[in-house]
Amino acid sequence: MSKAPLLILGLRKTTVSSRYKALIWVLTFLVYLSYHLSRRPITVVKNALYSNCTLTPGSWHPNRTDTSIPELPLNESCLNSWAPFNNPSTHDDYFGGLDVAYLIAYAVGMFASGHIAERMNLRYFLTAGMLLSGLMTMAFGFGYLWNIHSFAYFIIVQIICGLVQSSGWPGVVACMGNWFGKQRRGLIMGIWNSHTSLGNIFGGIIASAYLTSYWTEHGYWWWSFFYPGLIIMVLGVVVFFLLVPHPDDVGITPEILHPAEALRQSENSEHSPLINDTESVVDSEDEHEPMFEGGSPANEMQAVSFIGALKVPGVIEFSFCLFFAKLVSYTFLYWLPQYIKQVMIHYVPMSDPDATAGELATLVDVGGIFGAIFAGFLADVTQSSAITCGALLILSIPMVWAYKIFGALSYANAYGLLIATGFFVNGPYCLITTSVSADLGTHPSLANSAKALATVTAIIDGTGSIGAALGPGLSAIVDGLNKPLSERMDIIFGMLIGSNLLALVLLSRLIYKEALVLIAKYQSRRYAA
Repeated sequence: MSKAPLLILGLRKTTVSSRYKALIWVLTFLVYLSYHLSRRPITVVKNALYSNCTLTPGSWHPNRTDTSIPELPLNESCLNSWAPFNNPSTHDDYFGGLDVAYLIAYAVGMFASGHIAERMNLRYFLTAGMLLSGLMTMAFGFGYLWNIHSFAYFIIVQIICGLVQSSGWPGVVACMGNWFGKQRRGLIMGIWNSHTSLGNIFGGIIASAYLTSYWTEHGYWWWSFFYPGLIIMVLGVVVFFLLVPHPDDVGITPEILHPAEALRQSENSEHSPLINDTESVVDSEDEHEPMFEGGSPANEMQAVSFIGALKVPGVIEFSFCLFFAKLVSYTFLYWLPQYIKQVMIHYVPMSDPDATAGELATLVDVGGIFGAIFAGFLADVTQSSAITCGALLILSIPMVWAYKIFGALSYANAYGLLIATGFFVNGPYCLITTSVSADLGTHPSLANSAKALATVTAIIDGTGSIGAALGPGLSAIVDGLNKPLSERMDIIFGMLIGSNLLALVLLSRLIYKEALVLIAKYQSRRYAA
């Protein structure tokens, strides 16, 4: 009997490539978790930077006009708001400006990041991006330490933060695409993509911890930015010493990395039929091919052009679908804590409204974790990413409506509906930004050059990020209108439901083509039986 520890015995039974895969999976998971963790505080701290002390009866709930409820007592946190965000007449515009500045900079930076990442060592690229992201996250909190009350300072910090934060997604998806083949990619990347929701959750928890009455009374909200910034900077140093962006860097060939796919490709090349029943239904552009097929080493070292990436079948449809899907997801991310505070405080006891609103908002991300995993699993089983996204988009519409009507009535309603809404809203968004982007970035039309991964990912997520900027911006504008809260909420929730409908319409061509493939496969099996 071996005297080696069980863990070591388990490692001895694994291949070298499996160990590298595990390292890349865990490291990139933590990397992007830290990116989201560091961008979360601003959405939570808003309620501390400005606390509305003048909520009037009859204007606080979208479905009620009961004026018999007495006016709320003055909240102690109102006395500790931070200029320039403490002005009742301008705070909505300022907060909306911060969100839009960050998200537009992020969207613009995304397109540039994809181009740079294809032409630069991803280890250096991610390290620089993470160190700068941490520094800019801290810079927002340092506004308190340096006693800065200039709106221009906070806007500039948000713009720079958006630009450097855009380095994360193209880098980590390119690394994952380089190391993992198409086999079970949806499930693997669905589980992996939980970093987004977990980052939002942990970031919200850390930020909310310094928003209790004691901390805000002493002005310690700046710690909500300091610790997330420190975490991403520490992980940036870890990336510099441990990240292996491509199997070639350690002498691992595609045949060693994906032996099952190599064997299947070899068998297909030797015994391929003259006519394939499923391929006769759809164009060859929709074939599901192994990720490393074709292409010479020279081609693999060439970075694809922006126009070349746009020509990949499906990139345009999924990009515009993500525009609307991400609009909905990021509206919840940025606007939800404020909505919860405005509404739920009149139905349930909230000793610390700012902290409670931030913590409840994280439930959307809890649902998003399970939604991403389910979407990836279903896409693997059906080999139909568009149909999977379409089904979740359809089901998200009644969930968003149900949350609007019933979500604020009790904590039980809020827990259940926020988790369910996150499941259906974030599922399609996560599938498109991970598995679909990796599939399209290794499409046969690109000769499967790994140098296309970051560019295709940047195009898809960059387009989605424009929607992510538009949603919170429009919500801030609507929230600042001189209208009853019920009318403002109707407009915002109508925007969310309409966006999901448009995302569904934009995928209709791909859904139709995938449906034809599924029907052809079913008929083929039926005739064979």
